[in-house]
Formats: sequence, C-alpha cells, structure tokens
Amino acid sequence: MKYLKLGASGLEVSAITLGCMSYGEASRGNHEWTLDEETSRPFIKQALEAGITTFDTANAYSDGTSEEFVGRALADFATREEVVIATKVFMPMYKGGNGGGLSRVHIMNQIDASLTRLGTDYVDLYQIHRWDDTVPIEETMEALHDVVKAGKARYIGASSMFAWQFAKAQYTADLGGFTRFVSMQDHYNLIQREEEREMHPFCLDQGVGVLPWSPLARGRLTRPWGELTHRDETDNVSGRVYAGTEEGDKQVSDAVATVAANRGVSRAQIALAWVRQQPAVTSPIVGATKPKHLDDAVASVDIDLTPDELEALESPYQPHIPTGF
Repeated sequence: MKYLKLGASGLEVSAITLGCMSYGEASRGNHEWTLDEETSRPFIKQALEAGITTFDTANAYSDGTSEEFVGRALADFATREEVVIATKVFMPMYKGGNGGGLSRVHIMNQIDASLTRLGTDYVDLYQIHRWDDTVPIEETMEALHDVVKAGKARYIGASSMFAWQFAKAQYTADLGGFTRFVSMQDHYNLIQREEEREMHPFCLDQGVGVLPWSPLARGRLTRPWGELTHRDETDNVSGRVYAGTEEGDKQVSDAVATVAANRGVSRAQIALAWVRQQPAVTSPIVGATKPKHLDDAVASVDIDLTPDELEALESPYQPHIPTGF
C-alpha cells in the first residue's frame, strides 16, 4: 500500500479508501443490499491487513448503523491512531425541523451523534455530504470551524457540488478566519469525467485532495456492459446517476476490458489505476462486498498505465451532464 498527503494538508491517507456504505442494517435506510455486522467485519479486517488505513462512512448510511459497525470493528482490529476515520453530515436523520442540512444546530447535533456511534472522541475528516442552499454558507463554515476547534474533527472536507459553490465556501472560510476544506469527495470515473472541467483544476490550484466516489461506476466498469447486479436492480440512485450516452459508455467499458485482457488483470484494477493516475486524485473510495473487491483495489496501486493505454481508455469518452449532486 502507498500513503499520500491529502492535498496540501498534513493528513496522510492510504492510496485506497474503504467506502463503508455497504455495511449496515438493511432494514434501516434504503439500501437493502447492505451487509450485516457479522458479514461486514471481515472486510474491514482484510482492508487493515492490506495496509488500508482510511475508512469513509456517513451518519445517514443505514440510519447510522454503518458508523456503529465501522467503529466497533476498528476498535477491535486497530488502534485509533493508526486509522483515518471519515464521516459525513447533511442527509436527514429524523423528521421535523433541524433534522437534516448544514445548519449550526444540525451540525452540532450530528457530530456528537456520529462520535457516539463510532465510539471515538474525534473523526479525522468531517465532510459535508452535499451543498445546502437553505443555510448561509457563513453559518455552515463557522459551525464546522467550531467542531474542529472543539477537537471533535481534525480536518473538514466537502462532497459533490458545483465548483463555484466550493470556491464560495473556501473564500468564506478565508474571509471569516475559519477552517478550510482539505478534501473534495466527488463523483468521478472513466464514464463520468465532468469534474475535470472546473472542480479538479480548482482543487489542484487550492491544494485540495480529491477522494472520488463510485470510481468503478457502481461496478459498470468491472463486468460486461449491461450485466446487472442485485444492487443495480434495487438501488434507485444508479439509474439517475448513470443515465444517458449509453453507447459512448459501452465503448469506454470495452476499452477497459481490452486493456485488462492485454495485461492479464481484472477490469477493476485497470479502471481504478486510471482514476489513481489522474493529477487531482489522492485516494479513490472503493466499496467491498467480496474479498476480490479489496484484492483488486490493492493490486491497482501498483499499476502504472502507459500513455497508449491512457489514450485507449480516454478517447471514447462522450460528455455527460454532471450527476451525483
């Protein structure tokens, strides 16, 4: 495993981040494909044994049970200082006023709730799960700054939004003397590259690390095009996120298959290697529900694609409407 600084910050993360949305009680939330605690724990242990030190979850994943599973497993399999725990805030956690969003009251309520579920005194990276246009950004940035100053988070990060929104947040932090975001968790893979237009250049300019979610396009780049999984058939997000330009996407998928076959490795390794080689990217977030998923992710760290391979993978791309916001 390799380790890198997250952007210009001092935080060191593993070159692969284990995404923990797949771990949680299926009866809690809207992800019926998630793994229960007993089934989840071996994947967290396998990740640690492979050198993965960075774990990404969210308060809203399976109604908080993802945080509970991750927190208990990490307490059993690692020491707190050895791992980087990242979680998120924004999605509604209960009905009624202040149940979601990025208001001061919701942020302060949810950081404490997340720490309780994770069984830790602090998180290494506290991320806003989306942009909230109903709350002044000044209120959000000051609340996040206070979370950091209280010792409940070491760093703060953001997730999918427009580049102008992210620039506004960073400017607001500078203007108010608040803590800046050190990371951007965005939707980025070989069939959704729109972040290259504005977000990634901004992140490179500002020293912000990028932690792409869905680097394998929810598995679409790992198997023959059109082949569906149980998650595809039950996850209402996939159809919305991956709508349009199907023919161009198939050509990209076919190119991944060709490069993988020529190298004698899996498609997942090639698709992840491509993401990792992009200049703004620090650590792609990879979910794992089979041991092979982690094996492929770790193996991808040692693959350096040639210029010809990069051209073959990139040339079929067709522009998309940005999705995932």
